[in-house]
Amino acid sequence: MIEPSGQACGARVTGVDLSGELSSDLIAEIRAAWLKHRVLAFANQSMDDDALERFTIAMGGFGEDPFFDPIEGHKHIAAILREADETSPLFAESWHSDWSFLPEPPSGTCLMAVEVPPVGGDTLFADQAAAFAALPDARKAELRRLTAIHSATRGYSPDGLYGDSDQGRSMAIRPSEDALKTQTHPLVKPHSETGEEVLFCSPSYVVGIEGMGEATAMQLVLELIEWQTRDEFVYRQQWEPDMLVMWDNRIVLHRATGGYEGHRRELHRTTIAPYTP
Repeated sequence: MIEPSGQACGARVTGVDLSGELSSDLIAEIRAAWLKHRVLAFANQSMDDDALERFTIAMGGFGEDPFFDPIEGHKHIAAILREADETSPLFAESWHSDWSFLPEPPSGTCLMAVEVPPVGGDTLFADQAAAFAALPDARKAELRRLTAIHSATRGYSPDGLYGDSDQGRSMAIRPSEDALKTQTHPLVKPHSETGEEVLFCSPSYVVGIEGMGEATAMQLVLELIEWQTRDEFVYRQQWEPDMLVMWDNRIVLHRATGGYEGHRRELHRTTIAPYTP
């Protein structure tokens, strides 16, 4: 059963067991729902790490995770972990699309609840097709002409937020000089399966706009993110024990929220490879 959230995007899925056989018909149904709702939350899943890997393979295979060390025994799974007494800055609190600085960013991300706190820790998603569609035609035309410069430098370079000075963090983050590299993508990018026009821009990874001065470019990024994350485009995902959440990285931005101080939180993450027809 698929129950739409009633918000900008997102749906809750019940009555399906992702730990067992994943038939081609089932995967086709899930993919159609995923493309429609952007974010799917599968309730009451008894999935171990092997099952999470099998599901990720069925949805398109493993993508690249350049700055995470994997968990032991599963080279494609990373633990999104925060211990109860941790005081380091919250991980992934600013809006972003996963690994948008890669030449081919992943098509999606899966997060499986291992341990969720009784309060807080919601994940926010913002529908970027809806955000673009709501713009005036003249503004759309302006943005279609722009190319954004993406980089992981703010987060994952040695001098970045999660770099060498980041202490007391339980997550296995691996900062690197590779984070200084840049990659360009159109600011308005067609979805690789549906063709929908999407704003592909975030303050986490966009460090410039081609042909534009740095100050002007950053002002544009800040103006855009205010629009991109207006309430009418945002869906709030509340976590439950034994829940798997999968989102379409090509069409939503997301960010973490806190509010669970004194509680441990652990999610196991896989990245879904870029889509190839």
